[in-house]
Amino acid sequence: MKAFVPILCILAATVHASISRAETLGHGDGLTNLAAMLQQRKDAESSRSSLTLEEVERIALAVNPAIQVAARRVAITEAHVPEAGALDDPSVMYRGWSIPLSQPWNFNQAQNMFSFGQAFPGRGKRALRGRVAQAGVAAAKADLDQVRLEVKVRVRKAFDDLLLTQEEMRIHDEHVGIARQAIEAARIQYAAGRIPQQDILKAQVALMQLTEHMIRFEQDAELARARLNTLLKRDPDSPLSVAGSLESSVQLPSLSQLQDVALQSRPDLVAARVAVEQSHTEQELARKSYLPDFAISAGYMLMPPGSNTRNNYMIEGQMNLPWLNRRKHDAEIAESQSKVTAQDAEMTALQNAALGEIQEALVEAKAAQRLVHLYHDDLRPQAESTLQASLIAYANNKADFLELLDSQMTLIDIDLKWLQSSEEFSKRLADLELAVGAPIAHTETPAAEVKP
Repeated sequence: MKAFVPILCILAATVHASISRAETLGHGDGLTNLAAMLQQRKDAESSRSSLTLEEVERIALAVNPAIQVAARRVAITEAHVPEAGALDDPSVMYRGWSIPLSQPWNFNQAQNMFSFGQAFPGRGKRALRGRVAQAGVAAAKADLDQVRLEVKVRVRKAFDDLLLTQEEMRIHDEHVGIARQAIEAARIQYAAGRIPQQDILKAQVALMQLTEHMIRFEQDAELARARLNTLLKRDPDSPLSVAGSLESSVQLPSLSQLQDVALQSRPDLVAARVAVEQSHTEQELARKSYLPDFAISAGYMLMPPGSNTRNNYMIEGQMNLPWLNRRKHDAEIAESQSKVTAQDAEMTALQNAALGEIQEALVEAKAAQRLVHLYHDDLRPQAESTLQASLIAYANNKADFLELLDSQMTLIDIDLKWLQSSEEFSKRLADLELAVGAPIAHTETPAAEVKP
């Protein structure tokens, strides 16, 4: 806002009236209180550490509690994989036969057998159980990726909210500077009898509005800071400020490109595909329920004294007969088939919903981007031209100060709306990345900056 410098020069030139009469009007508590509020905020910001978006995201991904919970779930499912494909525990057994009832302690007269046994599932069952467990790991990792993506989006939105409030307060600092000059100029003009007292009241009302805006901006900043600190696993009221710029110009990919990326990268779609594969594996495992399981054991038998053979060994084999329990196993197969059908339908529904979310997010992002260009590329040049014309008219006594002030305020208001629309576009871009499930490859052009 280079036009602000000539304004100050013109205002300085207007200080030619009776200053003694102007001083009798006083400065008012409103301007003093607002200046104190701004100074207090600046002192507080100087004591805060400023973090960039990359730093904030890196910290959040490392310490966010939701991510840590999802990571522990992955560890749990990974620990289950060896268990799923392992054999059942081996067993040892002792049997005492023909123990005399009259001498129940006399094991020397009994047939004592010691055996060791192991059960073996039907062919292919262990491998299928392992595949089911591995699919669970893949699903847990996809859930972890989804949590990370959601945390990144929430971090980005909280970061943008805090950055916006910082920029809004910076713009309103300029409002305060202009308000000071307006009030002083109005007092001098009033003291010289050139303007009515109503102009002073207008300047004071504008000052009160600035104070109200600053209070709201401070509230928004504290809320955004609390959200961001919470995501970073910090005390919500910890001092924090951010550094960076809002998105201003991004080349958005086409809808088909975004949809192709989403089908391959979106974590919930990946988890759904894994669930489909897992249900098919479970169906195959259910069909193998008609394969019998086996158990073998071998042991040593000590016969009573006087037996023809005192020392003996034994071998035992066991096999279940699943085809004699068809009702149970047919029900297992039917259940697995129903689960496959349900997972396939859920996958189709999820893909359809994802494509719809991408379309909606892209439409909203494009609309927000058009507003950014409208305020910065169309309205701002017009407002700046109007301000320059007001400067020339004021210098030639063809416009009053309030008209010049109104032109300056209009330019600053447009800059504020440009900041707000830039933040809105950045949020919609984050929503689009959440819908796609991956960072969007985009081409950025240098961002236009609001300069005092």
